[in-house]
Amino acid sequence: MIITIDGPAGAGKSTVAKLLAAQLHIAYLDTGAMYRAVTLKGRRASLKEKDEEAWVDLAKKTTVALQDANGKLKVFLDDEDVSEEIRSDEVTEQVRYVAQIPGVRDVMVKCQRNFSRGRDMVGEGRDLGTVVFPEADFKFYLDADAHERLQRRARELKAKGEKVDDGKLQENMKHRDTMDQTRPASPLKPAPDSSVIDSTRLSAAEVVAKMIQVIQHG
Repeated sequence: MIITIDGPAGAGKSTVAKLLAAQLHIAYLDTGAMYRAVTLKGRRASLKEKDEEAWVDLAKKTTVALQDANGKLKVFLDDEDVSEEIRSDEVTEQVRYVAQIPGVRDVMVKCQRNFSRGRDMVGEGRDLGTVVFPEADFKFYLDADAHERLQRRARELKAKGEKVDDGKLQENMKHRDTMDQTRPASPLKPAPDSSVIDSTRLSAAEVVAKMIQVIQHG
């Protein structure tokens, strides 16, 4: 069984996907972590953002593995644990540009499909239901209003001990939304057969309950 959860930043995809996977006792696929790992490797190699050919070549020579370690996701880049390093501000700032490169997305799609082979899984991202797993058993598109998504992202950053400039964060999120929705390769949009859930006034547990209801009646 393959379950996909797509949606914009701050909609709660990661939290919900982890909870749903744990409740169903199946694997969790964090596609963002894969792109972050490639971005980290490119930064280490001092690749320029506009050198798309170099990024695609690097992605083809990269192995990204995801492992569950007692409920915590571990991310391995060429066998190196980079779970913490890929969450740095520098990687966060650059990954949005790397993820726009069509050739990199092609490589990552293959990795994501390989991850799903022989297992039940919940995956979250921006193009899982539309491009990566168009034949998924259940597709969800998780959204929330812009203010709520901003507040959630701010709380997440503050919980990590980071200082938050609300104005700058709002500008960054708007820019990310625009890039995701208008990119030529795999733009962010609900799959025609997805169940759309507005999480603005819902807790993560309430969203998961709605998803399970859909799955049980599927």
